Amino acid sequence: MFDLSLFQLLSIAAVTFLAFVVRGMSGFGAGLIAVPLLAFVIPLQLAVPLFSLLVFVLFVILTIRDRQQVVWSELRLLVPPTIIGALAGLWLFAILDNRMLVIMLGTFLVCYACYMLAVSVLGLPQLRCSRRWAVPAGFFGSFFDTLFGGGGGTLVVIYINARGIGRAGFRATVAALWFTEMIARIGGYAWAGFYDAKVLLLFVVLLPLVWLGTVVGERMGDRVDSETFAIILAVMLLASGISLLAK
Repeated sequence: MFDLSLFQLLSIAAVTFLAFVVRGMSGFGAGLIAVPLLAFVIPLQLAVPLFSLLVFVLFVILTIRDRQQVVWSELRLLVPPTIIGALAGLWLFAILDNRMLVIMLGTFLVCYACYMLAVSVLGLPQLRCSRRWAVPAGFFGSFFDTLFGGGGGTLVVIYINARGIGRAGFRATVAALWFTEMIARIGGYAWAGFYDAKVLLLFVVLLPLVWLGTVVGERMGDRVDSETFAIILAVMLLASGISLLAK
């Protein structure tokens, strides 16, 4: 089927389900989990556009559902640098080869996982920041998201958390921002020719796993405390990053 073996197809399905379980538990991280794992079985030039479409569907639903909780003052600051970062990421995504993208992704994951472990295990204080950090957070968040199909959004998560926004506002604002970012990213991928029949058919086949994984993750999230989950996620990301660098 489209030059993909049965092992590749089953791997893609399993990773998609796992990624949206994580997304349902934590509120973010689907692309951050999926793309590094998919990089072991398919090229990033296929994995990133494919998973971007899957995540986009979820953000459409979340943005419509939670629009009343969006913190618009923060969203207005984040949207312009987010769009610029996505355009910069699209330019690099189109010209870099797969090996260079894998090395960059592995390095980014190792660095971020170490930060998460430092906060969770060593008890480092949570960051607090002013609104002027919206520009670098939005730009580099969408830049890395566009290159790797996820991961950069954690910079926005860090920023909004550091602003002290409540849980409802946090989730709604992040979803609305990423919905905007996804429009720019997917439009760029389409313009660059990354959406062929293979990607679009895989997208349709995998859509039910987006819903199923999200539902399972939300139910599991009620049983795992946030500190334990943060450590588990950090270890997974660290292992993925090291594996990619050694690949």
